[in-house]
Amino acid sequence: MERTLQVVGLLVVFGLALWLMYRAWTRRAQRQAASIGDLPAVPGDCGAQLLEPTTGMYLGSTLAPSWIQRITVGDLGFRATAEMTRFERGILLERDGAGTIWIPQESITAVRTERGHAGKVMTEDGVLVIRWTLPTGTEVDTGFRGDDKAIYPAWTNVTTGEAE
Repeated sequence: MERTLQVVGLLVVFGLALWLMYRAWTRRAQRQAASIGDLPAVPGDCGAQLLEPTTGMYLGSTLAPSWIQRITVGDLGFRATAEMTRFERGILLERDGAGTIWIPQESITAVRTERGHAGKVMTEDGVLVIRWTLPTGTEVDTGFRGDDKAIYPAWTNVTTGEAE
């Protein structure tokens, strides 16, 4: 009987911990909603394709400059396999099981490589990070871990419009 009570007690504590984590996630999303707003829509004409599509993992978006303050509004905080394509007018990030993200060229302030992003720590220069400004004026960092890191130098030239 004592063993059963211990197991039930552990299950209750575990369930309470899960509920508290979910509650914290939803409250953070409520606090962030006004500063995030609506994401830019994908235009009908993205312009000429400057870089071939790159496959990898979308790591999430964070409030700049903190690489650990994950955005929890909508599905921006969830990791997903993705394909990223560079166009004349911006960057298209198509995620599996999540909404597409369009980053307009005029919103991009920097494209760089980092060691970590959104709580994910990699090797040096293992993550491609795009800093951009949302229509609300909030600056965010969007992280992408490419399957082929040899393509990163071409992507870091995105702000000047150069491509290798």
